[in-house]
Amino acid sequence: MPNAENNSRRFRPRCFVIPSSLVIRHSSFRAAGAFTIVELLVVIAIILVLAGLILATSGYIQTKSNRSRAEAEIAALSAALENYKADNGTYPTDTANGTTNTLDARTMFNPTAAQYASASRFLYKELSGDLIGNRVQIGKSYFPFKPNMLLPKDPAQAVIAIADPFGNSYGYSTANQTSSSKGYNPTFDLWSTAGTGTGPTPNPSPQEQWIRNW
Repeated sequence: MPNAENNSRRFRPRCFVIPSSLVIRHSSFRAAGAFTIVELLVVIAIILVLAGLILATSGYIQTKSNRSRAEAEIAALSAALENYKADNGTYPTDTANGTTNTLDARTMFNPTAAQYASASRFLYKELSGDLIGNRVQIGKSYFPFKPNMLLPKDPAQAVIAIADPFGNSYGYSTANQTSSSKGYNPTFDLWSTAGTGTGPTPNPSPQEQWIRNW
């Protein structure tokens, strides 16, 4: 049986031993590929800084867009007021309740005050032809108000004011026609407070930040 024994030795599987210098240690591999706490904190800090920059940029762009829109709307409303005067001989003036003569741009800075809404609503009715304020045109229209220009936003509710792009009421006043110490223009004052707040500040003054026709 020598041949059979030799053949079995010839085809016997051999075991290979990997030298210890080539052995990959699991613990050392994990340590080399893992992040440390400091590295994670640095990454989080970078993400927060980038997020802050994005938010600041988007806020600036939104404010600039709102100001541009307010300027365009004030120009369009002013043109409509001139057309109204050409037909009626005077600018819209609330002689019955005095709302347009009460609002004074020199002293009243809060766009949420009742005087703002009252004068703005009167202007809306005169220019839109919606004499009741229920969003239904009855008389002649001098200005096509878009839904996003009216407060409240719900079209099923009666109009309470003309909204500027910052979500507040536009200011409209004819106070200077009755007293030179009130308002600015002898014709009419039309402005947006541009979301600057509710009260006067010494520097800068509120009017310096408003979008206005004076």
